[in-house]
Amino acid sequence: MLLLLEEPLKAAGFKTLRLDGTQNARQRAQVIEQFQLSKVDEPMILLASLKSSSTGINLTAASRVYLMEPWWNPAVEEQAMDRVHRIGQKEEVKIVRLIAKNSIEEKILQLQERKKEITSRGSGRRSNDIAGMGINDLRFVLGE
Repeated sequence: MLLLLEEPLKAAGFKTLRLDGTQNARQRAQVIEQFQLSKVDEPMILLASLKSSSTGINLTAASRVYLMEPWWNPAVEEQAMDRVHRIGQKEEVKIVRLIAKNSIEEKILQLQERKKEITSRGSGRRSNDIAGMGINDLRFVLGE
């Protein structure tokens, strides 16, 4: 998905950086540093996968987050959003989900809501403690 977004953004004249699982730790650190040092008058778009941007980094240079691919576990998305909501954030943060109707992504969003409901019922488990996507979850997403 990131590569599909990167080319048209660059063609439209935007400066972009990419943060994903293909990069080693040193490369990711360089991308994050470059993004954090970007100037307000020279906006930069950071295209980041959820898993590579969900823990251990600060992205306070960002003020807008667009979630394009929901993750079945809502805690992963929440952690990624928290990278922008950090001490040092000077701008108002806006988070937008782009979900097509009747898509697998819409089903995953519904699955997230089910998981949040389960955890809020006092099961004693936090959403990131839920083991993984089970067969029933997969069937739900695929519409079976």
